[in-house]
Amino acid sequence: MTNPPPRHRPRKRFGQNFLRDAAVIDRIADAVHARAAQHLVEIGPGQGALTGALAASGCRLDVIELDRDLVPGLLAAFSVYPRFRLHSQDVLTFDFAALARAGQTLRVVGNLPYNIATPLIFRLLDHTALLQDMHFMLQREVVERLAAAPGGKNWGRLGIMAQHLCAVEHLFDVPPEAFYPPPRVHSAVVRLTPYRASPWPHCDRARLRRVVQAAFAQRRKTLRNNLKGLIDDASLASLGIDPGARAETLELAKFIELANRIDD
Repeated sequence: MTNPPPRHRPRKRFGQNFLRDAAVIDRIADAVHARAAQHLVEIGPGQGALTGALAASGCRLDVIELDRDLVPGLLAAFSVYPRFRLHSQDVLTFDFAALARAGQTLRVVGNLPYNIATPLIFRLLDHTALLQDMHFMLQREVVERLAAAPGGKNWGRLGIMAQHLCAVEHLFDVPPEAFYPPPRVHSAVVRLTPYRASPWPHCDRARLRRVVQAAFAQRRKTLRNNLKGLIDDASLASLGIDPGARAETLELAKFIELANRIDD
């Protein structure tokens, strides 16, 4: 086992809360279950709490770290692994496709700051053909939205667009005291596994995105109001959808039917 990088003062502008609880680290490593034949990408390794467990598997490991002050410590600790490579870049502009070798998918792991979690997940959902799975530590509220079911306040655009492409599993919660400094919110670990054969092979994702965005534009308004200009009441009724209902009551299959009904 390599020595961890030296201590670093967490920076608010990077949303840094460093994972320190060994039991939680082990639990995440067990959930990921990295293997030597696999190619993993760790987003935001920070001080390398999880990096060592991933690298020790013998996998090909690319890590992406924005904070340049953390780079020397990470290189000192993990360059001993011949298949380790560090990228000092912004993950929101990183080219994941450039890492993928023909015939091999990527496994993505990361402790994501709240301010980039949602845009990054949406970005990765556009590259699911490259991905075997994704394991993320997120604010618990975001995980609850990803794994939500219809009918509740958490059901919305993020969960629908994720569940259209992936099986979503809320694995376990992580308390604030597992981090330094402790965040003001609870965290959770989620697994997203892209479908290799889609349950909805005939859905146009661009249309689905358009319908979902419109339907949830104003959550308190009815579908009749939010979808005005996209579909009329008669067409909604023909799909078995009450025009006076709210978007949060519709299951994913109904949103897909809606997407397939609207015009470009």
